[in-house]
Amino acid sequence: MKSLREIFRIGKGPSSSHTMGPQKAAQTYLKAHPDATRFHVTLYGSLAATGKGHMTDVAIKEVLEPVGPVEIEWKPSVFLPFHPNGMRINDWVVYSVGGGALSEGDHPTGLLPASPDVYGLHYLADIKGWCEDNGCAYWEYVDRCEKSDIWDYLREVWTAMQESVERGINHEGRLPGPLNLQRKASTYFVKAKGYKPNLQTRALVYAYALAVSEENASGGTIVTAPTCGSCGVMPGVLYHLATGHNFSEEKILHAIATAGLIGDIVKENASISGADVGCQGEVGVACAMASAAACQLFGGSPSQIEYAAEMGLEHHLGMTCDPVCGLVQIPCIERNAFAATRALDCNLYAAFSDGKHRVSFDRVVEVMKQTGHDLPSLYKETGEGGLAKIGV
Repeated sequence: MKSLREIFRIGKGPSSSHTMGPQKAAQTYLKAHPDATRFHVTLYGSLAATGKGHMTDVAIKEVLEPVGPVEIEWKPSVFLPFHPNGMRINDWVVYSVGGGALSEGDHPTGLLPASPDVYGLHYLADIKGWCEDNGCAYWEYVDRCEKSDIWDYLREVWTAMQESVERGINHEGRLPGPLNLQRKASTYFVKAKGYKPNLQTRALVYAYALAVSEENASGGTIVTAPTCGSCGVMPGVLYHLATGHNFSEEKILHAIATAGLIGDIVKENASISGADVGCQGEVGVACAMASAAACQLFGGSPSQIEYAAEMGLEHHLGMTCDPVCGLVQIPCIERNAFAATRALDCNLYAAFSDGKHRVSFDRVVEVMKQTGHDLPSLYKETGEGGLAKIGV
């Protein structure tokens, strides 16, 4: 498995696979072909189907147009074999596989820099076994495998998460796009302060998750956790726990490391791409990550943390990716808020248990991958099925 740096990427929304990935592909091509003067870009499958709503063309042209004219061809009905988010820049075929990551599929040319494997264990059962045998926590496994500067990077991640919450709380007005959707985070935050503590907790988590998701939808700077479309879940949970329970920065960083390990396992063994497996791979995985982080903070054992993550993913199985108008707004923003509160429920449920349960996290990841591949393409970020059919 790769470094947690590839799960947590700091960048601009609204989509890691449709905005960040294609822009990175354009930068990579330009670096490899500095003498290029014209660019013909073909977008395929899900990347083409909802690319305009995700500003895919804008992200690509931002990089290439200063060098030469850019022609973009949209082929939403053509799916390349390796991944639904395929694209071609002149003669180079590349795939945006989720979370801002790129792949050349089964035909590597060497244009993409090699990314070394950092973790020797790829399944949570094996990592949990290592932790139990060595009397360690999951974050200590991260510490053992990563370079020492990972903690400096995770500190940057946490800072970016906090800033995205605080910006979102203070921003008002409408989000860009034809839906004319009004921001809600600021209002939810103000209203939450008027409730008694038992209701205030839930309302504040809503506000924090909405804040980050709305920042993402407006093209603001966020952290993929594991994607742009699910970027509000972890910050919503962690910001609430940091401010409401006074957890230290060190403990928050340990929780982020644990969450990153969960996301890394899913990315390695299944997918975090909505175009590949539906929203279960984005919001579902984000919920699993936040569930594990919360359980880590409250002193959960490796088994309880695994159980919390398992529930976070299991109860999102089958969730479709059906954005209205191809925008990361409806139903994406609300899903982030609900997944954040569900993560807190998963932590509480796991904390009441001894950590023993019938279905393992690794098994749920396997089922999630199969479920996602069984879903028809119209429910996987093509804007053709489900809620996307309602239009504006």
